[in-house]
Amino acid sequence: MSIWPRVLVTGADGQVGRALLETFAGSAEVIACNHSSLDLSNPDQVREKVRKIAPDIIVNAGAYTAVDRAETERDLAFAINGRAPGVLAEEAQRASSLLIHYSTDYVFNGSKAGPWVEDDATDPLSVYGASKLAGEDAIRKVGGRYLIFRTSWVYAPEGKNFVLTMLRLGRERESLNVVDDQIGAPTTATELAKATHTIAGGIVGGEFGANGAWSGVYHMTCAGSVSWCGFARAIFEQAPGLVGGKTPTVNPIATSDYPTPATRPHNSVLANDKLKRTFGVQLDSWESALDKVLAAIPAPPNA
Repeated sequence: MSIWPRVLVTGADGQVGRALLETFAGSAEVIACNHSSLDLSNPDQVREKVRKIAPDIIVNAGAYTAVDRAETERDLAFAINGRAPGVLAEEAQRASSLLIHYSTDYVFNGSKAGPWVEDDATDPLSVYGASKLAGEDAIRKVGGRYLIFRTSWVYAPEGKNFVLTMLRLGRERESLNVVDDQIGAPTTATELAKATHTIAGGIVGGEFGANGAWSGVYHMTCAGSVSWCGFARAIFEQAPGLVGGKTPTVNPIATSDYPTPATRPHNSVLANDKLKRTFGVQLDSWESALDKVLAAIPAPPNA
């Protein structure tokens, strides 16, 4: 019999949600909820669902992630990213459960010269970033046993993400213009799920103490950093078979040359020292993680 308790995963259809289900399979009783079975914008439904399932661990991988659309859908973004985490925190505290929640680098304004640490002042530039910060604040206000993992530039072999977009455009075009003055740490859903599983297992096994002194905010990204332009070049260099054997030219451009409804931070690099110091966990480098994702993407018939 597994020593693991019952685990509820929200956002089970998303990139991180799918990776969590795969990683936790076989070691825990996992109840997966997607949008059709759990509408995070509905607080009453969230409370009812959590109380019915009675999980020992709640992993909230559900989120409103349409960064640009959030500028015109503020209420929905705040309902899902800002209010729902607080409701989950209340239910977790009510049942003495552990809440694991994912946040974002977009809570910072990007002006710092070096990597951001957990205690740096937050100052989101977009509605999306503000909504995610509101979710963090809601969880902290409730307290209890919780972990908030801030991450960045998440992608997977499936879904909608930068890597798959670049591969598609690389097959269609000989050259692309990609922003070169925004830097961050591309992070795979698999690396996030593996680290989450390791930390949750340590908590279940009592490795980090039973009093919840570890509760708080942690940065969780792949090691290293790169610009979007450098990331695109790495994608094409490491997976020529996915773009028909060619290497499209990637031209660096400034953020000002590619205006978007939501403002992005120029520096999204997060320091992961606290995560390693507290839990002994360190994610793979972004280059190595990218290799693994590219290897898992089947080449299209016309590539």
